[in-house]
Amino acid sequence: MNTEQNSLHENLEQKSISELLVGINTEDKSVPLAIEKSLPQIGRLTEKVVSILENGGRIFYIGAGTSGRLGIVDASELPPTYGVEQGLVVGLIAGGDAAIRKAVEFAEDDLEASVNDLKVFDISSQDMVIGIAASGRTPYVIGGLDWCQKNNIATGCIVCNVHSGVAAVSDFPVEVITGPEFVTGSTRMKAGTAQKLVLNMISTTAMIKTGHVMGNRMVDMQLTNHKLVDRGTRMVMEQTGKSYEESKSLLLEYKSVRNAVEASQKLQ
Repeated sequence: MNTEQNSLHENLEQKSISELLVGINTEDKSVPLAIEKSLPQIGRLTEKVVSILENGGRIFYIGAGTSGRLGIVDASELPPTYGVEQGLVVGLIAGGDAAIRKAVEFAEDDLEASVNDLKVFDISSQDMVIGIAASGRTPYVIGGLDWCQKNNIATGCIVCNVHSGVAAVSDFPVEVITGPEFVTGSTRMKAGTAQKLVLNMISTTAMIKTGHVMGNRMVDMQLTNHKLVDRGTRMVMEQTGKSYEESKSLLLEYKSVRNAVEASQKLQ
């Protein structure tokens, strides 16, 4: 497997800090180029994600270790960033929530665990499940995707090897071939970076296409701190021409940039 190949860098413990940093950075530069080669696959998966969301379905990410944590990060950031409801996009990790902070031994080797995790959410054929696995051979992910296919639930994946078991049970596979890691087999590095970038691409595009961005602004973002209130206020100012204080008052009353701008237009 590409992700398990021997590192191209030898005798790491003998290198200086500067040499190590340069080496890691050199490897990291290859990740966007690897992703570029997979853009057609990413496009097909994203189109399906948008379709699922437009038709009232949900997106589930399943993964283990780093891959599972990346799915949880992506899912958890969408409600505050784009104002979508909790549960529209759900991240599940082998071993449950405890595994977010601490590895749960052998949790990823359970073929049935992800099926049980998905059933908790009453998943249906309206929904979609995306498996995230650098190696492409994680049993937790394979088991969940295989069950989904047998139950007419759309599947996709983000993996960093070709012809993997995970891709074999994915309707919309994304294979980003990142090659050997700086530290042999440490897929939290290049493979993890690739997965994070692809998740950003898919979910951001989906949020734009489902109406949560106007121009280039996050008009449905939640106002969870002073920085975001200030940002939202300035966005309302740009759209309405009102003063800072008037815009802030509208924003706080109507709870989002979109609602504040619409309210201002109705009041004119």
